[in-house]
Amino acid sequence: MKLETHYGKAEVSTYRTWASPLRGVTPIPESTWTGTDNVLTGASIDVKVLGEVFAGAYTDGDNSMVVATDTMKNFIHQESLAWTGATLEGWLAFLGRRFLDTYAQMERLVVSGHEIPFDPSMVPDGEGGFGLSGVLFAATHGDHGVASLEVGRDAAGSGVVSEVRAGRVGLELVKVTGSAFAAFARDGYTTLPERRDRTLFTHMDIRWRYADATDATGDDLARYVGSQQVADLAAAVFDRFVSLSIQHLVHEIGTLVLERWPQLSEVGFEAQNRTWDLGQGSPEQAPGTEPKVFTDPRPPFGRIGLVLRRDG
Repeated sequence: MKLETHYGKAEVSTYRTWASPLRGVTPIPESTWTGTDNVLTGASIDVKVLGEVFAGAYTDGDNSMVVATDTMKNFIHQESLAWTGATLEGWLAFLGRRFLDTYAQMERLVVSGHEIPFDPSMVPDGEGGFGLSGVLFAATHGDHGVASLEVGRDAAGSGVVSEVRAGRVGLELVKVTGSAFAAFARDGYTTLPERRDRTLFTHMDIRWRYADATDATGDDLARYVGSQQVADLAAAVFDRFVSLSIQHLVHEIGTLVLERWPQLSEVGFEAQNRTWDLGQGSPEQAPGTEPKVFTDPRPPFGRIGLVLRRDG
């Protein structure tokens, strides 16, 4: 009988002040985002340790090789003080390498995290001006960046990042006109009306993979893809593109993502159709500018997935 095991610590909330500023990303036409000061950055971090060396803990209750998951939590907090980088991907890579440098029994691991975003705030002072800039923040709960990377050992035994995936999740996009869904297959089970111009509301997660892990984790950020840039690009396409379905929309966004960032090997989407239901009395086929009333849709929700990979 062959075992395949993993264990680790999940959702390690970590808030780091005064990280290195994130500067030097390559701008794109669809976004004004060029970086952040990183006075305050937060992430919920997961570490998952893989390898056969821990099998004895499962088969015989032998914990002699096991690093307690509470120790992992403490390790993440303490080692994050020594991190000198600027990106979530770099932070995770630093922790992954430090785990392998510190614990010889660990063969490989997956380190992942999602941003806990904070927006800089300005509060008027009593003189009608503003207080100190860059030290006051407001917590946000909208879309945010995510990343996951695999760390193994090279021939010399040092930790090396083998794959980096990143993304922007929790996007919510709505437009009142400029979308359609019609000419779809119909049969005796079909009740959905065709809509040549509709209000569209979609939830969307976008994830991508780097062809070269160092583009995401190195010190040169010219080839780094900021998740806020991707969110801005998605919103720009959503605004200007008259789509015939959500499938049509995500393909248009994905094609432009791969055009803007040739360093990415793939981009993928998970989207939900959360388009509102028409309220009682609102006309079904009225022109896009005709007043209507809507209400939140009842579940279940339509789901749409797509992965675009470069040829070769």
